[in-house]
Amino acid sequence: MSVAGSVRQLMPADIAGMKGGVPIVCLTAYTTPIARLVDAHCDLVLVGDSVGMVLHGLPSTLGVTMEMMILHGQAVARGLKRALMVIDMPFASYEEGPAQAFRNAARLMAETGAGAVKLEGGQHMAETIAFLVARGIPVMAHLGLTPQSVNTLGGYKVQGRGKDAERLLADARAVTQAGAFAVVLEKVPTLLADRITAETKIPTIGIGAGEGCDGQVLVVDDMLGLFTDFRPKFVKRFGELGAEAEVAVAAYAAEVRARTFPAPEHSFNDGASK
Repeated sequence: MSVAGSVRQLMPADIAGMKGGVPIVCLTAYTTPIARLVDAHCDLVLVGDSVGMVLHGLPSTLGVTMEMMILHGQAVARGLKRALMVIDMPFASYEEGPAQAFRNAARLMAETGAGAVKLEGGQHMAETIAFLVARGIPVMAHLGLTPQSVNTLGGYKVQGRGKDAERLLADARAVTQAGAFAVVLEKVPTLLADRITAETKIPTIGIGAGEGCDGQVLVVDDMLGLFTDFRPKFVKRFGELGAEAEVAVAAYAAEVRARTFPAPEHSFNDGASK
C-alpha cells in the first residue's frame, strides 16, 4: 500500500490503460540489484522463466521449477518500487487445467508479491485465463513463439507466417476475450503483429514482433551483453558488460599473481585506525 510521498507501484489496470499511448517498456530481471537498476526506467519487470537458461545454464526453459521462480521472484520484488512485477508460470504448472493453474498462480503471487502471472498459449488456454481472472489473478498472455512449446513447434521459429496468421489472430482474440490484461507477441511477422495490435483491446508487448506493438520486452542479460551463448536477431546489444567484466576479471587475476593487489590502501595495520 502506498503512503503519502511514496512511489505508487503500477498495477495491471495501469498497463492495460497504456494501450495505444506511450510505448510500454519491459525488461526481465532475476535478482535484486538488476531489479533496482531497471525499476526507474521500466513499466513492467518480468521475472521470466528464461532465468533457467540465463542464470542456471539450462538448455531451455522446460527445466525451470516453481521453486526457482519463487526464489527469483522474491529477489526481484525486493528491488522494485514502481514497475509492475509479472512472473512466469513455469512449464507443467498450469497446462493440466484451471484448478492446477489457480493453485500454482496463487502460490506464485502469495510467495513473491507479484502483481500478475504470465502463461503461454492462445485458444486452448482461454478457459484457464478466464478462470484465473475471475478469481483475482491478473494474467498476461504469451503468443507466437512460446518457448515452453519449442519441441512441438520444431524449434525457435517465427510463428504466424502465411495461413498460420489466422491461428494467431484467433489466439489473440481468445486471450483478450478471456480477460488477459496484455499479451506478449514473440517472433511474429511485423505486419501480423501490427494487425493484432490494431484489432485487440489489450496492449501488445513485442519481442521480435516489430516496432508497432504497444510495448517492447527484452531479456536484460541479452541487451546488456551478459548472456552470449546465442544472440537472436531481435536482440540489440545496448551494452557489452560481459566483455567489460572479462577485462576486469583478467586485470584482477594479473594483479593477484603479481602481488600488486591487495595494496597497502586495501589492507589493515596493527594500529587503532580502521
